Amino acid sequence: MECLEGRQSVLAALQGRSRRFEVILIRQGAHEEKIREVLEAAAAARVPVKRVSGRELDALAHGASHGGVLAVCSSKPPTTADELLQLLRRTGHQPLLLLVEGIEDARNLGFTLRSAQAMGADAVLIKKHLWDFDETEVARPASGALERVPMVQVEDVKLLQRLKGEGLRLLGCVAGAKRSIYEADLTAGVILAIGGEKRGLSGAVRSVCDALVSIPTVAGAPSLALSHAAAVVLAEARRQRIRYNISER
Repeated sequence: MECLEGRQSVLAALQGRSRRFEVILIRQGAHEEKIREVLEAAAAARVPVKRVSGRELDALAHGASHGGVLAVCSSKPPTTADELLQLLRRTGHQPLLLLVEGIEDARNLGFTLRSAQAMGADAVLIKKHLWDFDETEVARPASGALERVPMVQVEDVKLLQRLKGEGLRLLGCVAGAKRSIYEADLTAGVILAIGGEKRGLSGAVRSVCDALVSIPTVAGAPSLALSHAAAVVLAEARRQRIRYNISER
């Protein structure tokens, strides 16, 4: 079982109904108005709630930033490839997917998921060998996006080829590509692939990309962190879709 921390994370997990809950722990003396939604969601899902001391919460939590709310629950199961394809076929809009490679920091993954939800991404694809992350460290910066954005394990390029067969284009974001993201059409179904700061996109992913694009930066500036690069490219996709009124979510 996992310890999911923070009001937003616990509320999103209760609403998502994808985890098995053992108990919700609330700090004694917590402001009732701030935890009202959590209590209502727990009651609706028939999850028991227990009031405990702040010391007991601190002992279970990773730190002191739990905000007085903690859930003991199962891990969030990944979305399967078949589930992803079913989801995309019933969205009613042009799919927007994000593929991340080389992400090594759990908090960066959390920030990336948060940007993905805010910019309307339908799912985030992550290499299977990078899947062993600390959910608690991801959940806090994700602020609920860990529960709301489908996450799919990518074992090899077969899933990418299946998605391309469904009409999605795969664009690899790499430094030095002649074409910038601002020149690419991101209004149609697209997968935006971003690599980590150390090694960038793998050769396997590059080999199946339909095109390579770059993020124009000031000369001499250091490379962007993966989470920042993801936010930039997703925001451009969102901008283009709003501008051309492409299937608003």
